[in-house]
Amino acid sequence: MKKLKIGMIGTGHIARTHLKAYEQIPNVEIVAACDIDPVALKETCDRFGISEEHRYSSVEAMLAAEKELEAADVCVWNINHAPCTIAALRAGLHVICEKPMAYNTAEAEEMKREAEKAGKLLMIGFVLRFSAENAMVKEFIDNGDIGEIYYTKATYLRRHGNPGGWFSNKNLSGGGPVIDLGVHVIDQTRYLMGSPKPVSVYAMTADKLGPRRELKKKSECRPITCGVTRTCDVEDFGVALIRYDNGATTLLETSYDLNCPDCGKKELYGTKAGVVLGDGPTKIYSDMNGYLVDIAPQLPNTEFIQMFVNELSHFVDCVLNGTPCIAVAEDGITVMKILDAIYESARTGHEVIIR
Repeated sequence: MKKLKIGMIGTGHIARTHLKAYEQIPNVEIVAACDIDPVALKETCDRFGISEEHRYSSVEAMLAAEKELEAADVCVWNINHAPCTIAALRAGLHVICEKPMAYNTAEAEEMKREAEKAGKLLMIGFVLRFSAENAMVKEFIDNGDIGEIYYTKATYLRRHGNPGGWFSNKNLSGGGPVIDLGVHVIDQTRYLMGSPKPVSVYAMTADKLGPRRELKKKSECRPITCGVTRTCDVEDFGVALIRYDNGATTLLETSYDLNCPDCGKKELYGTKAGVVLGDGPTKIYSDMNGYLVDIAPQLPNTEFIQMFVNELSHFVDCVLNGTPCIAVAEDGITVMKILDAIYESARTGHEVIIR
């Protein structure tokens, strides 16, 4: 069996999730890894059996030494998505890059140009596209059961869930829950709507509750290392109204800290039915024979890791077999344009037109 030889760029929390998924994919070989954090590098490589001679303190060192690599998996701070991805592409590797695609739209567009110049695949890690419930809802949509979708709600709220570390350092992350959590549900709802083109955004963000409220039961705060100053200068809440060229609208709500219940719900409303997914069983709301009906499609129980297995299996299949990718760089750029517009609208207090 042909195995795709992959190098891990970054060995933190999300990289470990990817590596757990790769353990279930037979046609993959994790050859090497690099990280600027020696502690994370050692812990992750020890856990997943990456030998010491294939561990590196920089992406440049790994790419220079590991000539058998065919692909790279980029799991680093948002500020480093573009430089690490571009370095791997210039080294002749296919790349899967975690969401958000980049720190801003300009960097995302540069990444796409480099992928085209290299003739390599650049896939973006929009993992919610690969969940079992997402696939099921897409089947109903593609079969015409929902009708024309004209309004969606993209909700990802944490009551007390600022992850700390680099996530709350704007210089490294680019922002707070909008770019970290909102990116997931913006992409998922847009994907299920058929990927319309965004035309404008009106948004507001707030920082009212502080970096971490002192509670008797504190949520886990990820440490930050590598000489980076611990800080929290990102928003703790964001709301946005996103308009698309087909007349559809999405309402985004996302938070790290908000006096609310935790919620990861997506709602899609069409001319034939509405769909709610993400928090509990998926429900479809429609009418039949003159009666209102609630439909609860049954899915087999699947573990959280399975959507990462599905996502990374797709990346491997695209590289090895030329299968068309369903999370291409252009999608990442479009979502980055929305994210940039949200922050600009929140800053100015005005609607932002997306070109």
